[in-house]
Amino acid sequence: MSKIFLMLGAVNAFLAVALGAFGAHGLKSRLSPDLLEVYQTGVSYHMYHALGLLAVGLLAHWLSETVLLNWAGWMMVAGILLFSGSLYVLSITGIRWLGAITPLGGIAFLAGWALLAAAAWKAA
Repeated sequence: MSKIFLMLGAVNAFLAVALGAFGAHGLKSRLSPDLLEVYQTGVSYHMYHALGLLAVGLLAHWLSETVLLNWAGWMMVAGILLFSGSLYVLSITGIRWLGAITPLGGIAFLAGWALLAAAAWKAA
């Protein structure tokens, strides 16, 4: 699983950079400032958690793979999809009810970091 999380981290970091550039150059003139800020929030959290996935992959390689680390990685993936994904779609389409999905992604992010902390604690 360490290779999977390293690959997912790298792919998601690539996507965060690409989507950030798209937002800065392609959407700047098309979105209102408040929706562009929503989009950029999605990009920021996308990158933070791409780096988190890289950390999970490295720790799984160095400390040995555990159920806690695997769940931490999958929670971060779910958070990227739900949190950042809902913010991307909301900002581009203006569909406000998608904001109801965003907190589920935030909960997944929190769970991912808590599981990562628990895995580190257990390994120490």
